[in-house]
Amino acid sequence: MTQKPRPVIPVLALVAGVALAGVQWLIYVYAPEERSMGIIQKVFYLHMPFAWWAMLAFFTAFAAGALYLIRRRLFWDNIALAATETGVLFATLALFTGSLWAKRAWGAWWTWDPRLTTTLVMWFAYAVCILLRNSIPSRERRAVVCSAFAIVAFLDVPLVFYSARIWRGIHPGSLVQSNGLEPEMKTAMWSCVAAVGLLWFALTAVRARQSNQKDFLEKAALERLECETRIS
Repeated sequence: MTQKPRPVIPVLALVAGVALAGVQWLIYVYAPEERSMGIIQKVFYLHMPFAWWAMLAFFTAFAAGALYLIRRRLFWDNIALAATETGVLFATLALFTGSLWAKRAWGAWWTWDPRLTTTLVMWFAYAVCILLRNSIPSRERRAVVCSAFAIVAFLDVPLVFYSARIWRGIHPGSLVQSNGLEPEMKTAMWSCVAAVGLLWFALTAVRARQSNQKDFLEKAALERLECETRIS
């Protein structure tokens, strides 16, 4: 018998939707335009939160993968799976919005800047992790291999974060600590970080729950098959 769905996830998804709709007003009305780049600078308010939450998602996959290897509970593997998938999604959105911004700021859709390059490597690493899950038939072996892979792939995440400080590139450093943002810009920025974070939590929770339900149904079907085999 399946568990009765809890209202937490739908409520979280609803709050995330309302928050994302609300920050659009902050981005396009409340926050002033940047003088040199104009309206295209407003891509920053979504680009940065997508990048931040992608890295936090991969940290979650790293932690959940380690917990699975220690405790061998599929619950943790499902968390790692959900975090990996949402992390790849958010990293894709970060790369896409960054390209839009780069075209206006640098005159090119893409440059092999250290931060962009390490981010692309991070995206490929976790995309491969998703492909691995679809290529290993054994549930337990798949969980072990993907947990170990997520842990190793996380080595690139701190490199992404510190790349602009370690190597000289054209990608700006930390805009959060700079004094170049007006108070209205900072309000819009942190509001977008919170709204995108709510979206990430909602998507991750939904995906993890789907995987948990799938494991539950597969286990129930296997137990029923074994029971029918013994009876026959």
